[in-house]
This record gives sequence, structure tokens and C-alpha cells, in this order.
Amino acid sequence: MSTAVNLSEIARRRHTSKAFDPSRTIPAETMDQLRTLLRYAPSSVNSQPWHFVIASSEAGKAKVAQGTQGPFAYNTPKVMKASHVVVLCARTDLDDAHLSALLEQEAADGRFATPEAKAGQANSRGGYVKLHRELGDTAVWAQKQVYLALGELLLGAATLGLDACPMEGFDAAAVNAALGLDARGLTAVVLVALGHRSDEDFNARLPKSRLPAEAVISEI
Repeated sequence: MSTAVNLSEIARRRHTSKAFDPSRTIPAETMDQLRTLLRYAPSSVNSQPWHFVIASSEAGKAKVAQGTQGPFAYNTPKVMKASHVVVLCARTDLDDAHLSALLEQEAADGRFATPEAKAGQANSRGGYVKLHRELGDTAVWAQKQVYLALGELLLGAATLGLDACPMEGFDAAAVNAALGLDARGLTAVVLVALGHRSDEDFNARLPKSRLPAEAVISEI
């Protein structure tokens, strides 16, 4: 019989790890679960405007670490000592090829009972893409969807007993260049180091601090 997951307990226990134990590697089957979480993350009108680069080799992590030089050098040890580092990327444009691929995948997965339903989905999603192009905030809209995937990844990692550190402190242009993302129509948005914390993780020893519930939650 399965044991119920206590999300409140996980939320209180989870913290942003500041140091990782390089000797502990995340098992392949556990990473498979996290890949599934990323792939099945929600997005506005199922736009899926993302790509996830996962670095686990020393060479791969070193490429990511090219974005943690200079003022961001404090994040280099997290990148290099983590078991895996995920580069969450956003598409720089939701072009016709991407929209067509989405629609055909949905059709192959049986989401449309009629041709009219397929056309309706194409028009609905296309309408949102057109709206954001007109507003000039397509990149921001895409990045919002990436952060939905980030939330899934962080909660999933904690549920699986892993430690994680999300990082915006990096040079996106340097990471884009190191990973060849520009040519793929992608840009790095946020990094997540994954693994197991080391004894040097000072944040694990500090009490968690959040504003009172009544300050951030209203009931109506």
C-alpha cells in the first residue's frame, strides 16, 4: 500500500542548497522521473515554449559554468559539484514550425475528436501567439511558462529526497554561446543544480523563514 505524500512537510523541509556533495550521484531512474516532470509541465495553451539541457558530465557542467564567471563566480561550485545541472531554456519565438509540431503531436495523441476541434485548437493557440507578438512580450510570456516547469522540478526534486538550487545569477549570453542555444532559437532562463547537499551547506542549518500566512494568503 502506498504512503500518502505530505506536501506541507516537504514544503517546510525543502530549501535552496548552497553546497553539494560531488561524491553523490542521482540514480538514472530518479533523473528519468524528473525528465518526465519537465516534459509534462503545464504551459499556457499547451505552447510548450521550452527546452531543457541537462548536464551531468564534467565537460557538460564546465560548459554551463562558463556562465558563472566574474560577478557570478559564487555559483560555479554549485554547478560543478552538483550531480546534474538543468538549464531551463525558452524559445525566442513561437514560429509556425513549432506551432505545427504541437498541433500534429496533439492530433497523434488523440486530443481531437473532429477536424473542427483541431482547427479550434490551432486558432486558439495561434490567437494567443498573435496577441503576445502584438504586445511585444512574446519572450516574457515564454519565460513565464518556463517558470511553471521550474516549480514542478523543485517540488518534484524535494519529493524524491533531492536537494536543489535554482539560479538566476549567471550570464545568459555566455551560457547561450557555450551550448549553442542561439542557433537553436533558444535562450537560457534559469539554472537548477540538483544533487545532495554537503556539510558545507550553511542554508540547511538555518531555520526557514517566510512571512505569516495571513500576510500572503487571503480567503474570500
